[in-house]
Amino acid sequence: MIPVVNLADFTSGNASRKHNFIYQLGKAYEDVGFVAVKNHGISDNLIADLYNYVQQFFALPQASKKSYEIPELAGQRGYTSFGREHAKGYDAPDLKEFFQFGQIVEDNITEGALYPPNVVVREVPKFTPTLEKAFKGFEESGFQLLRAIALFLGLQESFFEAHVQKGNSILRAIHYPPITQEPESSIRAEQHEDINLITLLVGASADGLQILTKQNEWVGVTSLPEQIVVNVGDMLQRLTNNRLKSTTHRVVNPPREMWGTSRFSIPFFLHPKSEMSLTCLDSCIDAEHPKMYEDYTAGQYLDERLREIGLKK
Repeated sequence: MIPVVNLADFTSGNASRKHNFIYQLGKAYEDVGFVAVKNHGISDNLIADLYNYVQQFFALPQASKKSYEIPELAGQRGYTSFGREHAKGYDAPDLKEFFQFGQIVEDNITEGALYPPNVVVREVPKFTPTLEKAFKGFEESGFQLLRAIALFLGLQESFFEAHVQKGNSILRAIHYPPITQEPESSIRAEQHEDINLITLLVGASADGLQILTKQNEWVGVTSLPEQIVVNVGDMLQRLTNNRLKSTTHRVVNPPREMWGTSRFSIPFFLHPKSEMSLTCLDSCIDAEHPKMYEDYTAGQYLDERLREIGLKK
């Protein structure tokens, strides 16, 4: 069971509740890398709408979905067809297709040059506006968590703000289709770590997510309906010189009697702007914890990882 924290404690205005939340969150990220968050601010109705329109999109004919696949965007916007992406270090593709929605650019020429426009799906008119609403909700919830993380690390509460406002974040809708023949692998998504700062995951439509514990055992992760699961990504692990843990996780196939069912999952990958330095924080380096990583920007690191997982040539 992963630790559970209550975001309302952080935003309550009560100093004691806020302090306890910061400690609980930080310790969970040092020890496990995953937490379940209550009172995260994203409404049940919005989550229900999101899953409804995501399922409608993936039910479209393949030719319709393919019309939203734009290869030169390296999967960062629009549709990515089944079998395109694989985990770092693995050749076998993951058993999924997905759709990505990114940062919303509102009449800003500078940002417009940074981010490609989002892909609008005509056949499901409410899909795109619902993705936009959810994107903003996840972003705000993620900003609150990063404020708490900054305080846990002994930084200013606003440390991440300038880096993540209008950052390169992604909302990804994933469909793991039914398994129709004996699979080559028991894995729908091979073990991996996320690239970004933190990932916010609203409850998937079926079990399957597992994390690798410090004891080297795979443990299933399930969140209750009113919770979202939030984990540390590699960028935050790198920035904190391994103090906060980017936990290895995977999605396993269901039992044979459930092979005929789809699995849907909607993670929000919170990224900073590309120019953010991921240089290890001085406060996370000492004689016992020498600096583990060379200096990178977030953009350089993302580009390297997209090539490693096969989305970018």
